[in-house]
Amino acid sequence: MTDSTIAQPQADDKARNQWWDVWDQFKSHKGAMAGLIFLIFITLFCLLGPLLWSLDPGKLDIRNKDLRPVYVALWDGSAKTSWANPMGTDNLGRDIMANIMQGGRISLAVGWTAMVLAILIGTTIGVIAGYFRRLDGLLMRFTDLVLALPLLPLLLVMMLLFRDPLRAAFGPENGIFILIVAGIGITSWMQTARIVRGDVMALKEREFVLAARSIGTPSRRMITRHLLPNVLSPIMVSATLGLATAIITESALSFLGLGFPSDFPTWGKILFDNVDRMTRFPERVLFPGLAISLTVLSVNYIGDGLRDALDPRIRGQ
Repeated sequence: MTDSTIAQPQADDKARNQWWDVWDQFKSHKGAMAGLIFLIFITLFCLLGPLLWSLDPGKLDIRNKDLRPVYVALWDGSAKTSWANPMGTDNLGRDIMANIMQGGRISLAVGWTAMVLAILIGTTIGVIAGYFRRLDGLLMRFTDLVLALPLLPLLLVMMLLFRDPLRAAFGPENGIFILIVAGIGITSWMQTARIVRGDVMALKEREFVLAARSIGTPSRRMITRHLLPNVLSPIMVSATLGLATAIITESALSFLGLGFPSDFPTWGKILFDNVDRMTRFPERVLFPGLAISLTVLSVNYIGDGLRDALDPRIRGQ
């Protein structure tokens, strides 16, 4: 065996990207992998499902109203079912599965967009507060003030104040989408800001940052080149938890009747529309309820897996 063959594995190990180590650790978390698989499934179900299931979610078919899901016929032979509507129809004859797909598109779009907005605001405020000491007190007191506000009543007030102007400016659907995303994003950034601020304050005293400062590196380059890449791990974990919070908040607003218009379904809106009939038709709240619960649970498991995978001590490095 030559020296070159002995040295080859060491070179391969050295060239191995650290993200492969993160992925290996993430794969070992069974809950995180199950959550990732389900999140991919529900996303594809909502995005690609309407291409395969071409029924219009808003189409009314009074002659086929109140159809039960096909599985109900297994124990209730008198139930009115149809394979053309495997999840049944509502009291107006609208296909429930088509509405679940359409509602999932909107709920997931609101969740992802609001999460990105909250992460951008929280990361910006956290980095500025942690790096510039003179701004730390002001920004953190402002963060404490927002944390002290009751968020759900604040969101309800925002909906009542700005719903009609935004509807008039951008249309019924786009106006409500902008309002809900802005409301959730503006009221969900505080935890990210505090986490990022703490990490930045610790990184400021590290040797590589002091060395970069000693050679005159400007603050903008210091933040983008040295600080932000090193706080990426808590930001990613916070993003996953923020996504779950955004989906829950949007569903709560829609359930309270302050979300999208009645002909524009979301999972929370479907729940709200069927509460009065849940004793006779429990599946009408079961399907959207399971979609919300399992999606949020899967995102939380992904966050746990990312937190473990991005910690170098757990990865054994």
